[in-house]
Amino acid sequence: MAYIQNTMVIRRELLVRLTRLMKEDLLPEKIDRIPLEMAPKEKGARRRCCVHKERAVIKYKTMPLLGFRPDEEEDELTPLSEYANVALSRRQPTGKSMLTVVDEACTSCVKVNYVVSNLCRGCVGRSCQMNCPKDAIIINADGKAHIREEVCVSCGICHKACPYHAIIYVPVPCEEACPVGAIKKNNDGVEEIDEEKCILCGRCINACPFGSIFEISQTIDVLNAIKKGEQLVAMVAPSLYGQYQAEPGQVLNAVKKVGFHHVMEVAEGAVDTAREEAAEFRERLEKGCTLMTTSCCPSYVEAVNKHIPAMKKLVSETPSPMVFTARKVKERFLGAKTVFVGPCVAKRKEARDSGLVDYVLTFEELDAILEGLDISVSSLALEAELTEVPLEARGFAKSTGVVNAVKKASNDVFIKEVVINGLDKKSLNMLKAYARGKAPGNFIEVMACQGGCLSGPCSLTDERKGRKIFEDSINKLYDSQ
Repeated sequence: MAYIQNTMVIRRELLVRLTRLMKEDLLPEKIDRIPLEMAPKEKGARRRCCVHKERAVIKYKTMPLLGFRPDEEEDELTPLSEYANVALSRRQPTGKSMLTVVDEACTSCVKVNYVVSNLCRGCVGRSCQMNCPKDAIIINADGKAHIREEVCVSCGICHKACPYHAIIYVPVPCEEACPVGAIKKNNDGVEEIDEEKCILCGRCINACPFGSIFEISQTIDVLNAIKKGEQLVAMVAPSLYGQYQAEPGQVLNAVKKVGFHHVMEVAEGAVDTAREEAAEFRERLEKGCTLMTTSCCPSYVEAVNKHIPAMKKLVSETPSPMVFTARKVKERFLGAKTVFVGPCVAKRKEARDSGLVDYVLTFEELDAILEGLDISVSSLALEAELTEVPLEARGFAKSTGVVNAVKKASNDVFIKEVVINGLDKKSLNMLKAYARGKAPGNFIEVMACQGGCLSGPCSLTDERKGRKIFEDSINKLYDSQ
């Protein structure tokens, strides 16, 4: 679970400010004032060493929200207004990266993972020093142990050897959150994301206490296309209904009021995914295959491609609900552009790879847009028409939802499911064992986020709250039908 922290508030404030400037057609004219307004000189409390550092951090945090990586900067004197003009003039989002580290903000984590606390008794045994393989521990003038950061390799031997538990482990939050070791410090002490390892689960974003990890946003691209009068169709993931204390019709109405030509539920595509995946599973069984896994979670697919190659042949080839829905949009609305709205970082890559989805907005970005445009979800009328789909189609939003839908679509096939509810080091090792034929079932549902899409990295609620809101909303919807 990702706890709410101030870095999320700051990120949201930036998105809201950008939306309001877009609404007023003042983005290039006033964007350079954002760092000054958010970090005024007269403000007493500082989050960093000085107001100038804080303003620099805000500037570089704004760049990813405009669609640029901070390391793309060629001249430090280039103002945000120039980036804004480029963002408004481009025809489509650029760049391959989905995540970036704002190095100006990433400067305060520990250099090594072990420190000596004041519990050190300065014992004669000195087992910490005696067992250190790098001679990184010295005894200071007070007779207490001290770890030399420039030599320490964070092996943890001293931590285990100390009889007083005086040496403590201090985590680097983003590294601790990453299940595949895809983020590490470079020689300058700044975290770097290894895109060859990264599965785009997004956990590092909310784990960083300094808010230094950002998505490369397409918010400006979407708002700009709407202002130009382009035909955009929003495709909303079912998990959106777990984000607001409102009726599904009100939620869809709010999305429509942003300026979309039409709003379509991705649950429509989920019907196709369940049917096709059930047929694929049946066909595989007939050919002698004893195991298949779902393919709806793009972060899981990334994990397989990069870390569990033996599992590739077992992953379903059926497209995700997003892809099926995008196909429907292209058929129904000729020339329209598609905008997927969901809680996921990895969907950005799946969208790009599919060639069918033009833009992706996260729930966080959508909510900031709604605030910036003064759209209150709960106060809207139930104007939006909901698609007639079975309950299981919208159930894709939560863990066990996919397997339940596939079982319903293939009631003549025996399915013994295995549910992976969240990807971490333990579950990844389990999947590696399953790839070797050690699975306790024949159908595996995998969702990278615990609880499913309801608790994706860009959700507005935590797993428990989101699930309750979602179930109450959906149950009420089907009870009334």
